Parts: sequence; C-alpha cells; structure tokens
Amino acid sequence: CISLSSPKSSKREWKPLEDHSCTDVPWLLLFIIFCIGMGFICGYSIATGAAARLLSGYDSYGNICGQKNAKVEGIANSGLDLTHKKYVFFLDPCNVDLVHQKIKSLALCVSACPRKELKTLADVQKFAESNGSTLCSYELQPSEYTTDPRAAKLCPKYPVPESAPIPFFHRCAPVNISCYAKFAEALITFVSDSSVLHRLISGVMTSKEIIMGLCLLSLVLSMILMVIIRYISRVLVWILTILVIMGSLGGTGVLWWLYAKQRASASAVETQIAKDNLQALLIYAISATVFTVILFLIMLIMRKRVALTIALFHVAGKVFIHLPLLVFQPFWTFFVLILFWAYWITVLLFLGTTGNPVPNEEGFVEFRVVGPLKYMWWYHAVGLIWISEFILACQQMTVAGAVVTYYFTREKRNLPFTPILASVNRLICYHLGTVAKGSFIITLVKIPRMILMYIHTQLKGKENACARCMLKACICCLWCLEKCLTYLNQNAYTATAINSTNFCTSAKDAFVILVENALRVAAINTVGDFMLFLGKVLIVCSTGLAGIMLLNYQRDYTIWVLPLIIVCLFAFLVAHCFLSIYEMVVDVLFLCFAIDTKYNDGSPGREFYMDKVLMEFVENSRKSMKEAGRGGGAESRELKPMVGADEE
Repeated sequence: CISLSSPKSSKREWKPLEDHSCTDVPWLLLFIIFCIGMGFICGYSIATGAAARLLSGYDSYGNICGQKNAKVEGIANSGLDLTHKKYVFFLDPCNVDLVHQKIKSLALCVSACPRKELKTLADVQKFAESNGSTLCSYELQPSEYTTDPRAAKLCPKYPVPESAPIPFFHRCAPVNISCYAKFAEALITFVSDSSVLHRLISGVMTSKEIIMGLCLLSLVLSMILMVIIRYISRVLVWILTILVIMGSLGGTGVLWWLYAKQRASASAVETQIAKDNLQALLIYAISATVFTVILFLIMLIMRKRVALTIALFHVAGKVFIHLPLLVFQPFWTFFVLILFWAYWITVLLFLGTTGNPVPNEEGFVEFRVVGPLKYMWWYHAVGLIWISEFILACQQMTVAGAVVTYYFTREKRNLPFTPILASVNRLICYHLGTVAKGSFIITLVKIPRMILMYIHTQLKGKENACARCMLKACICCLWCLEKCLTYLNQNAYTATAINSTNFCTSAKDAFVILVENALRVAAINTVGDFMLFLGKVLIVCSTGLAGIMLLNYQRDYTIWVLPLIIVCLFAFLVAHCFLSIYEMVVDVLFLCFAIDTKYNDGSPGREFYMDKVLMEFVENSRKSMKEAGRGGGAESRELKPMVGADEE
C-alpha cells in the first residue's frame, strides 16, 4: 500500500500506535529488485551446469562424473561416458594452491574411493583390478601402471592416503588429519614450526567431545542468565557483581595454582606437549591477573551508579515477563541467517564452477565467465552484506515493535496475545522498506571498511609506516561511523514502530530525542552495557573454568590451548546473542520513556504511559546526576521533563 499524506509540521506530536502506514515503499521495491538479481545469479549458474558440476563433481578434462558428457574442442579425454564413475579423485589431494583457491592436482572420475592406504603402484594396480576403480589417468590401462613410464605423472602420488566420499558432493577426501594440517599450515602463515600446528589440530580432534559439551554448557548458562534477568532483576546486579569478583579471583587463583603445581611436578625429561601446556598456563595466569585488576578498577569507579542499573533492569525484566518470546529471538534470527548463509555459500560454489569450458595452459579444462557476467561475484558479495544486515534489522524492528506495544499499552491485560507476532505482522505489512533502507546505509559503510581491511592485509609488510597508519585510521573511523549509525538505526526503528514514519523522519526524531537526553543516555547505556558485559564475562569465565578443569586431565598427551580458545569464543558469541536482546529492550524502553516525558505531563488527556518502577528509576537518576553535577544547569534542564513538560 502507498498512502499519500500532507507533509507534517516540524512540531508534529507523537501518536504512539494510533496510525499505521507503509513507510519507504521505494526502498522495498529496490530491495525486491536486488533480491531478484540474486535469484538470477543462482538461476544462471544452475542453467549453465554449475549445480551439476558442483554436486556430481568433474574431472580435469571437463567431464561431469556419473553421466555422459559432450566433447570439448581441443581437449583429449573429454566427452567420455562416465555413468559408472561417480566420484572425483585427486591424484595429489594435499597440494593446495591458495593463490588460485583450488587443489593443484589432476582430477579424475573413479568408481570408488580407496578405503585403505595404497603404498605402491602395484597396490594401485591391484585396487583397479579388484573393483574396477582406475586411479590413474584414462589413457592408461591398469595393466600398464607398473610398466609405462608415464605412470609417474598420470598416476596418484603414493602412498595414496585412505579416502572417503564427502556426503552429497561425491569427492574423495583423505581421512588422515595430517593432510588437513597441511592446509592449515599454508593458511596460518605465522606458525613457523609445523609440528606445533599438527599438535594443535590433534588437540582439537582429541578433545572434540569436551568442546561440544562445553559449548552446550555455555548455551545453558546463557539461558539460565536470561531466566535470572527475567525473575530476579532487582538483585541481579549484585549477584553478577559478586559472581564476577569471585569468578575472576577464582579463575586467576586456579590458573596460578595449576601453573605452580605443574612446574613443581615437572620432571627432568618431559614431553614437548607438557612444556607447551606449562607455557600456556603462565600466559593465561598473567593475562587473567591483568584482566582482574582492570575489572576491579572499573567496578570501583562505577559503584555509585549500580542502584540506577537495578531499577532499569527491573523494568526490562517486567518486559520479558509479559513478552516471554523475546528470549527466543536470537534463535529465529540465527536460524534465518544460517539458512541465508547456506544459500549464499551454495551459490558461491556454483559461481566457482559456472561458465564455459576453456582450455588452460596445462591442457586441462577451466570454466570461465566472460563479459559483464563476470562481475556477478561482486553483486553476490554485496548481497551477503545487505541481506544479512536486513535480517538483523528485522530482528531489531520486531523487538522494538513488541516493546513499544508493551510500553504504550496502558492496561497491560489488554496486550495482544502474542505481541511479538503482532510486531512481525506490522513489520511485514508496513515497515519492510524502512528496514531495507536502514540496512542499506550500514552496507554502504561496511563495504569500504572491508575493502580497506582487505587492502591492508594484502599490503602487510609492503607499505610504509605513514601509509599503514593512515589506512588503519580510515578503517577505525569507518568502524566508529558504522557503530554510531547502527545505534541510530535501532532508535530510528523504534521511532518508526511508535509513529509509523519513514526512516529519515524517524532517524531525525530519534536523534533529537537522544541529544535532548544526552546525559541520561550516557549514564544508562554506560552502566547498563557494563553490567551486561559482566554477564558475558561471567558466562565466558564459567565455561573457561570448566574447560580448564576438564582439559587438565589430558595435559600429558593433548595441547588444550586451541580447544579452550574455541570454547571461550563460542561462549562469548552465545552470551552476546542472548544479552544483546536485553540491551535492545533497555534502549527501546529508554527512547519510549524520553518521548513519554517530553509529550506528556500527567494532566487529564496527557497521562504518562510509564509505570511506578520507571518513575522511581527516573527520580533516582535525577538525584544522582544532580549530586554529580552539584546542581549544574545542563543536568537540571535536561532532567526537568521528568516532572512534567509544563513546569518549564
């Protein structure tokens, strides 16, 4: 729908949830056209045979495995009937060319993958004669494997590793992990000793059950923390503060205790793994000590504002009591993102095999796209950023709409049965264009930053100090701009949910409100974000401590540095996904409150929407700011609307 209305005056009053109209319709149309372009790329790659080549696999001569093929001009061994040869086999699967992003090896279609190691050409010949799977090039017969001099180039490099077919993709992949370690050695250039990398990867594989268990533990802890926030928000801040103090002290003490214990029990002859673990423990202990000291200093500085956070968390906790489905928002968003990323990666793989067969310098076939269609890669890359940001923005708009409905409904028993679904319905019917525009603005900032980061990576060690400093400064400025725009976008979505205005109007209105309440924003966001950060620290510390205790039993034969890092990173990611919803609710509540105090004064016809708990929080905030500023004019003027707009 497109509603044409007269321009509103600059002093337009807010009318929460009274009017619903379509916003930013041209941007929705632009986004739909862009998505159609993404679909065209997928359709083109499928139509040109890329899907068949990706799923069934193809050899170095352009033949698709498992079917009859057409002849490619100028290429020998092309146009073969490979109906009974359904698997791709690489003669040297561990020879990776990272520059061109491909396996630098002759690829053939075979009937079966070698399920055991073949040490000599005689074993390769015996394997071909026993099951009909020829692992040498098509022009060689199995009887010629041990006699023909061409076998050195046309047969696999031996010993041929044990292989197994990759599910759904019909490629023979080595089972032995040492081959994957060689991949990682080429990718991780800062590892000078390849044996260290082998031991790190071996440690991950040995501890995979523990890693999965600890990742599940972090998910459970995040859910428990959300329940605590929901039901006991009044004492949550003190609980978090005490637990973080105990956790940081306990974790630091355990690390120093383990280091002292292992150093005291170290024998004259100890394995390299034990030495690496001892050195890792020392680094962890020192890092934990520094982190604990910094954490204590920050908590000491912010101790006077803890009371404000208690009241704020209580109000947000009431929102979660009335809107329990908010807790599951990260799951739905993550699920949709995973689906889109899986689609995007699939199409990306299609693009890697799309195009027309062209002979290369070595006499093999490559598939290349010519003309304007070769820029599909860039279009596809922009689609990854824009659509991902669009999905995240939909979550922000959904949460904002639900919280706005809660705040501006005077009688809470009159709330919709499911405010979340009602918010999703309003988003789909009215505000997809606003979400598309906001996410596009973030995309415009993110793309140049990613390009500069790529240039910085490619020029690492080649540019001079001045150029490196300027490049990092530009990256930092774009990052700061992106964070500021993300915060403004979130408040713009809230303004759109309240008054159903387009993105630019909503962003302007939200910006004015935030500037008028700058000190409140600073106080509330600083303390609130810090306490949520403490929650993330608590989850990471708890998961890391459990990981240390479990992995400590494997210290003599497994390096657990990398498994512990993986577990802690996953724990932080999970905690961030859950607590970011809580942070979003707090920000939406604050903007609703600021609008409420600006346009209402409690008189008949202009009653406040806020509840008593939020008013108590406001009064405490005013007293705290007045004490800090000794009655300064700026603070007093800013906090004046808390009592009523007419009192000015």
